[in-house]
Amino acid sequence: MKKWELENLLNEKLERFIESDSASVTAAKFMLAIVALSGVAIVGAVAPGIFTAIRNLSKSKRYSDQQLKNAYYNLRRAKLINVIEEKNGKSRVELTLNGKKKVREFTLEKLKINVPKKWDKKWRLLIFDIPTQRKFNNARNALRQKIKELDFFQLQKSVWIHPFPCEEEILFVAETYDVEKYVEILIVEKLLHENMVKKEFSNLTKGL
Repeated sequence: MKKWELENLLNEKLERFIESDSASVTAAKFMLAIVALSGVAIVGAVAPGIFTAIRNLSKSKRYSDQQLKNAYYNLRRAKLINVIEEKNGKSRVELTLNGKKKVREFTLEKLKINVPKKWDKKWRLLIFDIPTQRKFNNARNALRQKIKELDFFQLQKSVWIHPFPCEEEILFVAETYDVEKYVEILIVEKLLHENMVKKEFSNLTKGL
């Protein structure tokens, strides 16, 4: 997957995140998502300006000005956002590198594989061979944990399977942990033990 495709996928997930009514969408995460999607241009005082800009960009009234104010100062204190002064008297709020990492993390938490109305009768085989060096341990464990959360079934060691389209989601996860070059996805139409595998996914859909 090309870099711009991954960015488009991230933006799509962020837009869904912003529109979500989930309690996990805190004012701070909401503000980070807005800044990640477009940056926030401000005229005049930064603090009041960012509240107005966010209201205009999101059309959401779920958070009070006080909640947004607290989120703004907490994000600056945590060095997740920066205020960039521009020559035209305007300012721009942008994510720091840590802010970008945080956005990917909470987007990853919400990542799901959609269940289509009709199965295409194909299986997605996920194979990964991440190096055993210590520096890859966290990435390997995180990838394995996320695969489980996405309802993959383990066929063999480092070989997992899922019935629904999930290439974009897996590449997004792999790219987040910087191990995409160690991951491969195969699409197959027949399995030797297909009936057994189908039973493993009976909780997702009765259409298999």
